[in-house]
Amino acid sequence: MPSAWILIAAVIGYLLGSISFAVLVARRRGVDIFQSGSGNPGATNVIRVLGKGPGYLVFFLDFLKGFVAAHWPMAARNFDWLHVVDSTFLWMGIAGLAGAVAGHSFSIFLRFRGGKGVATTIGGLMAIMPLPTLLALVIWNAAFFSSRYVSLASIAFGLSLMPLAALFHEPKELLGLSFLLAMLIIVRHRANLKRLMNGTENKFGKKQDEGTEGQRDKGTKNSDTTKK
Repeated sequence: MPSAWILIAAVIGYLLGSISFAVLVARRRGVDIFQSGSGNPGATNVIRVLGKGPGYLVFFLDFLKGFVAAHWPMAARNFDWLHVVDSTFLWMGIAGLAGAVAGHSFSIFLRFRGGKGVATTIGGLMAIMPLPTLLALVIWNAAFFSSRYVSLASIAFGLSLMPLAALFHEPKELLGLSFLLAMLIIVRHRANLKRLMNGTENKFGKKQDEGTEGQRDKGTKNSDTTKK
């Protein structure tokens, strides 16, 4: 029976994670988020395309679905109706988070497309290991404000999870989860890593192709001057 509850938690998490708030919020504004900006259905792209208000709303909702998916099994530990041991509740929380991240990244409602899952990961981790997650968020902020690269900050967040979990003596199950989530974040950001190494990654708040447009305008002016 415990394995059945773990599977149920994973399925609930997956269905919650599959709800793409980036797509829903953008659609209400008449925007296809897959065809706008970077094409990624996530909070960062929504901020770039629609502004901070809609983008922060998407981040909060993505965070919330990860938190709920991981937290409800942990909250159920206070009740006796499941009749399972404490370790099963932990595994249910892990399964709920894993399902939510998988659903966000490979949504059943979007033909298995999706975002990178960072906000959903943060929400789920806040439910099951809050202190390491808070410190990892400090590292995220330090990386972001020093570089203005959301992708670099997200990768730094992922890589810091396992060492911080070990620092706070979290159970080995959470150490393994931290490692797997870090690998997933890196894999989902592999295109960003290539652009970072090539120096072509867009900084947050900088309009895409801004420099190209400026050069194009400059070239047009020079051309007009030559014609005159």
